[in-house]
Amino acid sequence: VQRGDLPLRDLIGAFAGEMARGQCFQSRKFACERGRHQRRQAHERGLDFRAQRVLEPRAASPAARLRVVRALADAGVPVGVLLAPMIPALNDHELERLLDAAAGAGATRAAFMLLRLPHELGQLFEQWLREHYPLRADRVLNLLRDSRGGRLNDPRFGHRMRGEGAYARMLSARFQAASRRLGLDQQRRSELDTSQFVRDPQ
Repeated sequence: VQRGDLPLRDLIGAFAGEMARGQCFQSRKFACERGRHQRRQAHERGLDFRAQRVLEPRAASPAARLRVVRALADAGVPVGVLLAPMIPALNDHELERLLDAAAGAGATRAAFMLLRLPHELGQLFEQWLREHYPLRADRVLNLLRDSRGGRLNDPRFGHRMRGEGAYARMLSARFQAASRRLGLDQQRRSELDTSQFVRDPQ
């Protein structure tokens, strides 16, 4: 899972290495070779730059993450996107726009994750929320509790990523509908070529 734009540096370095060894004279060949050996998952939080700076101030911008998706897809690397965390009444309104942007950049798969707040993160998140979004705080927290059995976190396997209840079902239905429309609901992963990997003799 990639949150930033470092894959672009890796992509350029790998391409330069292939050229230096005389093994790649056309970008198309590089794309085919690269795509067989790896797949990437890009992490998306939102397209609103101002909100993103409050949520994740030191991370790559939404535009930079989408450039990574485009560059990897153009290089033949299968790319999926993870919309996480989806926060009720804070960034969930961007779900369809995020999927549209990801599909337009070349992603072929998508997944989402409802905000998780294990252990002390619940208290920290509430403090942060009341500082930065005081008018929305109660609504955000109430929707989270409705999706977590009355608590801010539900650690049960099978529930912790998506939640339950009316809001969680609605969010899942929106995601599934948009994913189908955009062709991002591919369940079968592409086969990767592992024949070039060598086991470490140590």
